[in-house]
Amino acid sequence: QVQLVESGGGLVQPGGSLRLSCAVSRFPLANYAIGWFRQAPGREREGISCISNGDERTYYSNFVKGRFTISRDNAKNMVYLQMNSLASADTAVSYCAALRIRDRIITPRPLCVQNIPDSWGQGTQFTVTS
Repeated sequence: QVQLVESGGGLVQPGGSLRLSCAVSRFPLANYAIGWFRQAPGREREGISCISNGDERTYYSNFVKGRFTISRDNAKNMVYLQMNSLASADTAVSYCAALRIRDRIITPRPLCVQNIPDSWGQGTQFTVTS
């Protein structure tokens, strides 16, 4: 089974930036669609940004669109989430998730909106505070 390890969490001031990383191992990243999910205190886990396995189409939730950017580097088996203009409401535990794709390319939105991922990382926490 593919393994996912998140990193990059920590403390950041309001308006600041943070980049989360997801290291993929055991299998090539190119075979997987990837999503970033977050779970804020008292909230359900939600998909915030996802990227397709082939053509790198992306999806962003309305609350992060324009502030966050998802990217992937298949050669390094790494996925990133660049987060800018952070606010206290963004405080959460973020999870990297993967879905193995065979013989097709999926659109990124279903990965984020539906409970599709079959592999999850352990999560990394970041806190936005002054």
